[in-house]
This record gives sequence, C-alpha cells and structure tokens, in this order.
Amino acid sequence: MEFLESLLATDVVSDPAKAALCGLVVGLVFGVCAQASRFCLRSASIEFWRGAPGPSFAVWLLVFGSALLFVQVLLWTDNLPPSEVRQLATAGTLSGAIIGGAMFGAGMILARGCASRLLVLSATGNLRALMTGLLVTVIAQAALTGLLSPLRLDLSALWTVGADARNLNFHLPEAAGIAAGAVLLAGALYLAFRSGLHWSRSLIAIALGGSVALGWLLTSALARVSFEPVSVLSVTFTGPSADTLMALITQPALPLEFSLGLVPGVACGACASALSRGEFRVEVFDQSTGMVRYVVGAVLMGFGGMLAGGCAVGAGVTGGSVLSLTAWLALLAMWLGSGACQWLMERRIPAFGNGQVTS
Repeated sequence: MEFLESLLATDVVSDPAKAALCGLVVGLVFGVCAQASRFCLRSASIEFWRGAPGPSFAVWLLVFGSALLFVQVLLWTDNLPPSEVRQLATAGTLSGAIIGGAMFGAGMILARGCASRLLVLSATGNLRALMTGLLVTVIAQAALTGLLSPLRLDLSALWTVGADARNLNFHLPEAAGIAAGAVLLAGALYLAFRSGLHWSRSLIAIALGGSVALGWLLTSALARVSFEPVSVLSVTFTGPSADTLMALITQPALPLEFSLGLVPGVACGACASALSRGEFRVEVFDQSTGMVRYVVGAVLMGFGGMLAGGCAVGAGVTGGSVLSLTAWLALLAMWLGSGACQWLMERRIPAFGNGQVTS
C-alpha cells in the first residue's frame, strides 16, 4: 500500500487526472474480463429462476464472491477506511433500494442486459445495446436532476436509515465478511466445475471481481495522498454513464474524475477483447427482436438504478462488497424483480416477445 501511495503522490499529473487514470485502468480490466467471461446478471437470474443454475449463474457468483472476499480483506487491513465509503458513511434509503431494485431487475430482463452488460455489448458492435444504453443514461439523468427527480426524492424519503444501521460490518462478527466471501467463492467454484465452466472463464470471472476491489484500493490510496478532495468509490455505471454523457454534451472541457476514465475504459477493454476473440459483430433491431421492450426496459433501469443508488454492478456487486445494507436490499430486489418479470415473459406477453437467455 505504501508503494501505491507513493506512486500516486508523484506530481507528474494533477490529482483529478490521476483519478481519471485510475478509472481508466479499472475500466480496462473490467471491460476485458466482463466481455470474456460473459458476465451478466440477467442471464444468471434467468438460469436461477428456471431452477437450473448453470454457467451464467456460476460466473455471477464467482464475481460477487471474489469481490466480497477481496474488498472485505481491504476493510480488514484498513486499506479501505469505512468512514470514506459513501455507502457506509452516509444515510441511505431502504424504500429506494427496494422499489428501485425491483424496477431495475424487471428492466434488465426487458432490455436483455443490465447497464454494465449494455455498455459491454455496445463496445462489441451491438447497436441495440448502444441505443438502449443511451436511453438508460438519459432517464438516469432525468431522475437525478431533471423532471423525474421529485418522484425519486419522494420515493427515497418513504423509508430511510442512518449510516450506523446501513453498515452491516457493525452488526456482524469480526471478519464475517471475509468468511462469507470465502464460502461464496468456494461454492461458486464448485458450481462452475459441475456446470462445465472452463477454468479460464472461471479465472477471468474472479479477476472481474478483483477489478471491483482494485477500484476501491486505488481511489482510497489516492484520497490519502491527494491535496484535493477525491471520492472513494469503485465500479458503477448508472450515474457515471449519465455524468459522462452530459459532460460530452454540455461542457467544452471534460472534468477529470474517476468515472470519466471508467466508462470509456470499459468500452475500450470490451472492444479489444471482442476483436481479439473474433466476437465483434454489428447487431441491429429487427422484426424478431422488437423495440418496445427495450424502451420500457431502459426507462425502468434508468429510473430504478438511480433510485436504488446504483446498477446491478454499482449497488449489487460494488455496494454489496462493502456490506452496505441498502446495496444488499437493492440486489435482492433486483433478483426478485427479474424473476417476476421473467415469469411474465414466460407467459409470452405479446408486446414484449419471449425471454431468451442469450444477450
């Protein structure tokens, strides 16, 4: 940690530029690993709710278990101070986590991918994912500061919780998070073996979970040595994607920060991975895919993600890895929302077509 802090303390570039570079590094790792492992909460939830957990569920569990284990080790060793983590040090909304999580879960089923998956697919030539992702970011910005923000604030205020209650680390035995992460990772490895998941894909999924810990580590180290305020955060997509899009549209000079490096880093990493693996191909809307379901799904994800405090990765994995109560509730609501939506999809609602596992 001392070496990392000394490296980040150099005056070669400004502190905001360092934050953007940290985001770029984390984004590149995440993008490569997400594309190669086919990480997707939607596919995992479909397998789970159909009663046949397979490779997609194993990949998701490997990512979540490894992220939880690695991040809890950072907390245990004081390399990630809980007082600097927004999800642990500030008040949260339980109503927002539950309602927003359920909306996001249903939305990702309709849009055939969560916010992170849409970004990865966009970088591999999927124009359906690109257009859907852009709509997600517009709705997310409207929920944050625009026309939908009063509704979001009203729903968030229905049931709030203080920082002490929000931090599950205060209410669990010491090192319980490390033990939980180790158990989940071991179970995920067993499931990966039983489902026939190739060992290389398993390792890539673990590395993907490690990228979440890397984000926490880099921003925490930078915050300790920076002369300017630096937010301690890691991988998330709903807010950063909206911020990046709005900066491109409204500002002549892009503000350097972690999210500004993260989003393009993920896109570049995913694109490079797809090209190297021969998996880059252009896909568009056609009669078989339809479009209405994607629009509805994007609206639900954009608003739901902002209400829940993050997307399937931001709240579900990144927030879950620090044992934030609201993040775990949001993740549970996403699973339940996706299951309920998929149950309706299985009934072949004409307006939305069928629900296939493939993205």
